[in-house]
Amino acid sequence: MTASGTTRRDVLIGTLAGGLVATFRISDARATPDEMRSAIRQLVGTAQVRKGKVDLDVPPLVENGNTVSMVITVDSPMTKTDYVKSIHVFNEKNPQPNVIGVHLGPRAGKAKISTRFRLADSQVITAIAEMSDGTFWSASAEMIVTLAACTETFCWPVRSSTFRPRSKKARCSRSRH
Repeated sequence: MTASGTTRRDVLIGTLAGGLVATFRISDARATPDEMRSAIRQLVGTAQVRKGKVDLDVPPLVENGNTVSMVITVDSPMTKTDYVKSIHVFNEKNPQPNVIGVHLGPRAGKAKISTRFRLADSQVITAIAEMSDGTFWSASAEMIVTLAACTETFCWPVRSSTFRPRSKKARCSRSRH
């Protein structure tokens, strides 16, 4: 301990904390179109991605980005020799460029998936199907979101179990999910 009351432990903790702060980089918590292209390249490697065979059914205009429906269908006979191995979906502006990856096989019967996902902003969504012969097929859709996910205010009633948005007896907070 020094005359000022500082111990070696205090100096060591301060140094480590300063070093950690210096190593963390603060950046925007959104993917970019370049990150999406990089994630796609990581999936397909050097293979060419062709347009076609994939049908991406999403609404072009979304009022609320918190729950967006999506149906992906791939034109494939789904036989032992000709089937869809996987379907992957990528986006430009959500926190992560990968939305979902689904692995299929010939016993799936039909190359079709349906799900819901969140959209942080208006952006392009890309679906890529990997076929059993090693080829990749894709479809893209531009989606416009009027109310982005994770930004609106939610209100919960204080003394009631029913949801009443913007009631006088409601506690409101910003969603951080």
